[in-house]
Amino acid sequence: MNLGARGVAIAGLVLALALALAGCAAMPRTDPLQVTVAGVEPLQGEGLELRMTIKLRVQNPNDTPVEYDGAYVRLEIQGKTFATGVSDARGSVPRFGEAVVTVPVTVSVLNVVKQVLGAMDPKAAPSDTIHYTLEGKLNGTGFGAHRFSSAGELQLPVTPSGAATP
Repeated sequence: MNLGARGVAIAGLVLALALALAGCAAMPRTDPLQVTVAGVEPLQGEGLELRMTIKLRVQNPNDTPVEYDGAYVRLEIQGKTFATGVSDARGSVPRFGEAVVTVPVTVSVLNVVKQVLGAMDPKAAPSDTIHYTLEGKLNGTGFGAHRFSSAGELQLPVTPSGAATP
């Protein structure tokens, strides 16, 4: 390749990069979706697993609807993965609106045992709260996905003696 052809190739590459950056800058900025657990229902399990359906309330604080084609969710309790699930659900969350997305999840009995053993660890400080994290994504119908995350604490009920019940 001679110097002239090389210069044209570099100029073409620079032009393509500039167009790509301009395209990204023109894309509208969106606020993240707000996702909370709206309900949990049991499903028939198999072998050493428990199955549940988690209903996610998805709120869209944006001026455009969010189309989705598939969902993934992972629930962590006390910093350890507790349940995961996927769904091939399709739908739309209206602009400045909300929708309920249903995702079946699997809980391994081994994960339940780990959680119980972790709670019974004599080295661990007793706690009356359970820390949870819910992470996942709604797969977009075009490019990309809408990822979400929420975290919080659940307060364990206290017995009349003042001790937290598991």
